[in-house]
Amino acid sequence: MSPETRDKEVVKIIEGFGDGILGNVSKSESPKFKVPLRSLNNIKFDRAANLLRLGDKTSSRNFLNIAHSKKFMQSAMIASKCKELVSKGKTASIRELYYQLKHAIASTKENTFEDQGESDPLIVDLETSLKVLREELHLKADDKGTLIGNIIIEDSGDLIDCSKLGRSGLSVPSIVEHYKFKKIKADYVLVIETAAMFDRLVEEKYPQDNNCIMVSTKGQAARGCRRLVHRINTELKIPVIMFTDGDPWGYYIYSVIKAGSMALAHESERLGTPETKFVGMTMSDIEEYGLQKVTEKLKDVDKKRISELLQYPWFQNKEWKTQLQLMSDKGVRIEQQALASKSLEFVAEEYLPEKIKKNKLLP
Repeated sequence: MSPETRDKEVVKIIEGFGDGILGNVSKSESPKFKVPLRSLNNIKFDRAANLLRLGDKTSSRNFLNIAHSKKFMQSAMIASKCKELVSKGKTASIRELYYQLKHAIASTKENTFEDQGESDPLIVDLETSLKVLREELHLKADDKGTLIGNIIIEDSGDLIDCSKLGRSGLSVPSIVEHYKFKKIKADYVLVIETAAMFDRLVEEKYPQDNNCIMVSTKGQAARGCRRLVHRINTELKIPVIMFTDGDPWGYYIYSVIKAGSMALAHESERLGTPETKFVGMTMSDIEEYGLQKVTEKLKDVDKKRISELLQYPWFQNKEWKTQLQLMSDKGVRIEQQALASKSLEFVAEEYLPEKIKKNKLLP
């Protein structure tokens, strides 16, 4: 389906949303619409697909309910603005949307939105209610993530050779649907949590020496980054390997790349990459590579997070339960940068090549 055809469909969907509200008014009923619940008790783990999925529970947002009135109005305003954007073929950042609607009621001094923390969750509510992706509503977030490696991407008619972008790499945009993969030569995609480790591996020429594409998520992966990894894996059949810090936060970042996130369970099919494997850092690495002196003590918040991960269904396989229990028992965490204690070259010349060649990867 062409983007133009999909835009027309999205406009009709938004109009249908408005027609439903008008239908309530014509029947002398309170205007309302349904919102899928995004709470933990409405998120299910599909073991067969290895993906998080949103359940079928919904709540009703009712205009005449005083607790719902403001959010109802704000949601309607966001829907109207999205219809305008899609109709005009314009795309706005979620920050721009917030400022466009911050004070949008004529002849009043009251803000429609006090801060972006009010508008962002309502955008997600709207896309789940309409079953239309944020990107299809012509909304985008700030770019986050970097890609480098032997891949040529066509972007709106321009060819980008990601092997010839120096150390900077390609900044991964919020929307990657327009990317066309023209040429690729890589054995796998290495997804890296920290920008510092990405930079280290770029300097050591790891992509060239190991025939891989590297993607830095710079912390928790943004939607555009997750979508790009998913597309490379599913469309080009390139394996994906994740490299994070050895702590509960890094492990959760890995699980988001692999199975999707609780906040965006409605998008797991297009954002999750179930075939992803994990290379490190693991608790087993501490003994195997003699890293006992460069660990960090767990904080109370880390311990609490470990307990939470041990309860998640997607961390119930033997390998992951072992690593999480080891972390809890040892009372330590270990960062990717700790490998520099061996040498700056160690991670690129020994650690990663050895573990990947021997398939010492976690599921």
